[in-house]
Amino acid sequence: MSPTRQLAAIMFTDIAGYTALMGENESKAFELLNQNRRLHKPLIEGYGGKWVKEMGDGVLASFPTVTDAVNCACALVKGCGKVNGLCLRIGIHLGDVVFENEDVFGDGVNIASRLQALAPAGGIWVSEAVYQNVANKTGIATTLVGEKILKNVKEPVRVYEVRPTNYKAESSESYLLHKDKPKAAAPKSVAVLPFVNMSNDPEQDYFSDGIAEEIINSLVHLKDLNVAGRTSSFQFKGKSKDLRELGLKLGVSTVLEGSVRKQGNRLRITAQLINVENGFHLWSEKYDRNMDDIFAIQDEIALAITKQLKVTLFGKDKEMITKTYTQNAEAYELYLKGRFYISRRGSAIMTGLRFFKQAIAIDPGYALAYAGLSFASILYAAYNFVPGMQIMREAKQAAEAALDIDDSVSEAYGALGYYYSCLEVNWVESRKNFLKAIELNPKYVQARSVYGLHYLAWGEGKFAEAEEQGRMAIRLEPLSAIDHADLAWTLYTAGQFEEALALAKTGIELDANSFLSHRLCGLCYTALGQHKEAIDTLTQLLAISCRHQHALTALIWAHCSNSNFEEARKLKVELERRPSSEYIAGTYAGLSAAFLGDLNKAFDYLEKAYDDHDPMLTQLKYLPYVPDLLRYDSRFQNLLTRIDYPK
Repeated sequence: MSPTRQLAAIMFTDIAGYTALMGENESKAFELLNQNRRLHKPLIEGYGGKWVKEMGDGVLASFPTVTDAVNCACALVKGCGKVNGLCLRIGIHLGDVVFENEDVFGDGVNIASRLQALAPAGGIWVSEAVYQNVANKTGIATTLVGEKILKNVKEPVRVYEVRPTNYKAESSESYLLHKDKPKAAAPKSVAVLPFVNMSNDPEQDYFSDGIAEEIINSLVHLKDLNVAGRTSSFQFKGKSKDLRELGLKLGVSTVLEGSVRKQGNRLRITAQLINVENGFHLWSEKYDRNMDDIFAIQDEIALAITKQLKVTLFGKDKEMITKTYTQNAEAYELYLKGRFYISRRGSAIMTGLRFFKQAIAIDPGYALAYAGLSFASILYAAYNFVPGMQIMREAKQAAEAALDIDDSVSEAYGALGYYYSCLEVNWVESRKNFLKAIELNPKYVQARSVYGLHYLAWGEGKFAEAEEQGRMAIRLEPLSAIDHADLAWTLYTAGQFEEALALAKTGIELDANSFLSHRLCGLCYTALGQHKEAIDTLTQLLAISCRHQHALTALIWAHCSNSNFEEARKLKVELERRPSSEYIAGTYAGLSAAFLGDLNKAFDYLEKAYDDHDPMLTQLKYLPYVPDLLRYDSRFQNLLTRIDYPK
């Protein structure tokens, strides 16, 4: 068949969450794919369209008119409601395309594909050419999303969201900015807010936070209950809150709030479960107990929630709720302190490490404390406070010790996945352990986020799959700055700088001091050629991070990109003077030398990074900010070969 050019409406669809489902349950994923085909084919044909091809879980179709394409998309969204677990992202564009050999090519296809990739789960995003044809059609509502810069498209594209007016679906101005119009909360859903510390000592915050976190962890495994993530729930700590607004933001119908007063060995804990719609107290209780009763109190509160919300407990659910990893109250307190400081990131990681070690010293059978120690050790090296080599043995042994005690601890598998992806660099073991962690706890946000970034994006270069893991992490933790920053890293690595910038900005909105979000903003501005914004952002980060080496090196790269070589050299001199007082990692120092044209110095640093097992080294294959002068040097290619990326 000879090629023919014509104006056509191109529709791309994709199953949201399909990659993650495939990793968890292949048979269920294949069945969903079959149901997706059975939904698409008759609807595409019924609206006068042509099924062009299927690409994994995506479908490409063409239509003679825009109205037919949009009506078909609306019918698909409605049809998803009849298929359990099926939710689509849809993109539509009107443009000139070329039909040849039962396939279709051209910019029109590319734009539709990019729109689909950006659309939220359950959303239909269209270009302005499509909008102009359907804006006044009955049964269709449209909302302006804004201008988007799409990959391989020269000019920004004005994007609109389309939705059927007689169907209530998840709607969004921008999934990437995570400003979705809220879904109706499931009746069996709860957010556990951080308990208020009523003690006179503010240092007791770790304990009141820890109680709430432990209740979350005991409930999150329940299939019949939606539990808001810890980071998202803790966004409301110390803030006056409208319960109805809180419920909308977190997608829950109830909240658990409470207070803790701890004086010596005595505890007074109050807790109340509240309906967010009307403020009605569904349940409340006060506990005056000794510290040794803390585990029983947490169990009683968690079970009271399941009873009040009529949650069905399957199989070993009750055992999971009441499972206790230590009976030693002192070890438990130290573990809570460890987690409290780790969540602060930065130099507080070292404080968290110390508390995990103290907990283990008191209770050598405390599996969660070993898992916490392992992850914290790797994180400490990832911030380049110490060489990776220095903590490798301890990190691996701690995770393995946790599994020797209890092989169902998902946190230990997650730590091993992290360890193998950036320290020992064993990609097979990394993937195996990450997937085991997610299998044991599909709602384990940290595992999904780190697996997506460190293994799928930086290891395999599978950016679509990495993005899906990052999106799922954000769906589970919608108010987490760290998870927004991790997904921004993935999109930045994939060259989607505008989208990455939007996510990083959202991370800053969620946490004004988010180190990773500020750094990603600076890197994205640099990549987009917005030099003033890049330098301003990274200069601010340098101040709020006490001149951390990651901020310093990123600022060097920004100055070099703007030809401010004199300023970049001043910062490089500062970096080179530091090893007498702190450890300076080789990867980013090497890139800085390369930006300044000193390749021999750059490779000296990179060899040091390789010998030190710098966790940042595995980024190098795919990251956009590697200078071409360095990337195309044979020594760089030799380094990548030694890292032995997955084939």
